[in-house]
Amino acid sequence: MKTINQYKVVQNQYKTANNLNTRISIHKKYSTNKLGFNNWIFSHYNISPNTKILELGCGTGDIWKSKSHLLDKSIELLLTDFSENMVSLVKDTFKKEENIFCEIINIENIPYNDNYFDRVIANMMLYHVSDLDKALSEVKRVLTKDGYFYCATYGENGIIPFIAGLVKEYGITDTTNKNFTLQNGYEILKKYFSNIQRLNYEDSLAVTNIEDILDYIYSLTNMSSITTLGRKMLKEILEKEMINGVLNIPKEYGMFICKK
Repeated sequence: MKTINQYKVVQNQYKTANNLNTRISIHKKYSTNKLGFNNWIFSHYNISPNTKILELGCGTGDIWKSKSHLLDKSIELLLTDFSENMVSLVKDTFKKEENIFCEIINIENIPYNDNYFDRVIANMMLYHVSDLDKALSEVKRVLTKDGYFYCATYGENGIIPFIAGLVKEYGITDTTNKNFTLQNGYEILKKYFSNIQRLNYEDSLAVTNIEDILDYIYSLTNMSSITTLGRKMLKEILEKEMINGVLNIPKEYGMFICKK
């Protein structure tokens, strides 16, 4: 379970959209799978008319920016985050959408009745949750009997483990948050859901400007051990791994689709 200080670290990390936008931008710029992770996730959503959708930890609401026009007007989409600034940003982004609403909500205490939402979404955020058991109990509680729960996450063999491996001789270890990953997610979810499907998204990064990946690393508050090497040294280490001007970095992302 996270301590209060760890909880504050997460809050500070998402106080503004700057760090999140830095991480989003490197995926958009260098991903080898041109479909895009958000488009892939959305393609697996089973959304029909008269559906009530709750997204928890929506961040900037990026996944819906080019998709809101695809939603039938009978669909209600509630975008939520525990960051007041994130919710304010999302409200401004979707202020013209009559069926998209925004609220500040903590996944551990969802202020809605049992069996209220047909779809619940929690992408790239469950590993941040302090009490994951309480959070998933809440998700199950507000989900209708025939509803779907979608949760995307990363694996334990992706970007940060790769970079940590390059600097292990300097005493740097992989500090990736492994509270909820593709590897352990099924075991965690099966306590609350009987039908769970794991889907993998095949992708990697082909980075041509090392400064961009450095910005990515420095945007991660849990990567302070790597940044102690200093930006100059880290840049030199990464540049040595480039082949024909390209640094190839593995990515491991996917999602779970769950039903009660």
